[in-house]
Amino acid sequence: MKPTILIIEDNEQNMYMLSYLLTSDSYNVLKAYNGVDGLKLAHDHHPGIILIDIQLPDMDGYEICSKLRNNGLPKHTVMIAVTSYALGGDKEKALEAGANGYIEKPINPDTFVNQMEAIYKKRIKI
Repeated sequence: MKPTILIIEDNEQNMYMLSYLLTSDSYNVLKAYNGVDGLKLAHDHHPGIILIDIQLPDMDGYEICSKLRNNGLPKHTVMIAVTSYALGGDKEKALEAGANGYIEKPINPDTFVNQMEAIYKKRIKI
């Protein structure tokens, strides 16, 4: 059974693309357009994977990762930063905040699901 995925993304086009790719591959998707809603959905539904944009209107993805890791989120939850922040040190900063992986935007629709699944499988050692 595939894990439920929470997408925390404020850009409607990016949200649509990610949701479309994942639901087309039989994933159940939850959507949050800001950090506050994302934190609530994560704690209410305990998704197996959380895709987090770094640049959000109310708090950045680093803060979200840190809050989720330190406030009762199940340890097996896989968090992946999906962001256009691709400067030196951004990947490391996301990993230090608690993300398990990092995928740069713009995403490649042909490879995105496989990239995400590779991070997930590595983390839970399938």
